[in-house]
Amino acid sequence: MPVTSDFEHMLRGAALRVTRPRLAVLSAVHAHPHADTDSIIGIVRSDLGGVSHQAVYDVLRALTTAGLLRRIEPPGSAARYEARVGDNHHHVVCRSCGAIADVDCAVGAAPCLTASDDHGFVIDEAEVVYRGLCPGCSTTRS
Repeated sequence: MPVTSDFEHMLRGAALRVTRPRLAVLSAVHAHPHADTDSIIGIVRSDLGGVSHQAVYDVLRALTTAGLLRRIEPPGSAARYEARVGDNHHHVVCRSCGAIADVDCAVGAAPCLTASDDHGFVIDEAEVVYRGLCPGCSTTRS
């Protein structure tokens, strides 16, 4: 996980002011990939104390807009955040416990960006969600 100076550099590189809430949110998402907003709020509060829900929502929005975080919305799940940005990876989600893991494109750099019919759109991102049972849940059900 990057250290605080790396986070400061990331914020400055995105032309964002370095603030304690921004540093805390970046740190939380890097340490807990795919965390939902409530989890991030809890982590940030344990680090900073009395930060408001709205402050964390505002920071998440600013960091996502700046491209430092990615917001994902797996079907049937609350919005989640991850620090893996700048590529076109996908996710696998456990049907039982909701665990989420990153999955690289199966072949090539990003073959999923070549649609069978793009309808004139300039496609720059694709979301593929694989569903199944994680190792822990599949062992439990056996």
